[in-house]
Amino acid sequence: MAAQFPVAHKSFSLDIKGNKTDIVICKYDDNFLVMVTQIGCMGTILHARKEEGVSTEPTFHVAVIFGKRDEPFLAACARQLIENISSCGSTRPLVLSLGLKDHSPGTMKEIIYAVMENRLW
Repeated sequence: MAAQFPVAHKSFSLDIKGNKTDIVICKYDDNFLVMVTQIGCMGTILHARKEEGVSTEPTFHVAVIFGKRDEPFLAACARQLIENISSCGSTRPLVLSLGLKDHSPGTMKEIIYAVMENRLW
């Protein structure tokens, strides 16, 4: 079935700080979708994009669409990923879903590393 799927994607599982973590990365024509879950559902959904401006330095915008708005590490994770996407030359925005048991900085670092190692951009 995966070969028939019309969207380029990768899915894998790993252990992060004792929690089974499932990750799915999808490359659509207009967005990247990254879903990370330790709880079996989507969790907090964020949207991140690079904003083009007059300045020579790019700016990035991260917004919580659904879920926890008081978790700064979730937004930091989205920002790190969109910066990486942008630095690789892509202009696609990112939709990121984080359904996590552990919101610690160490967990976020491991998620960022795993996604960047398996990136589709």
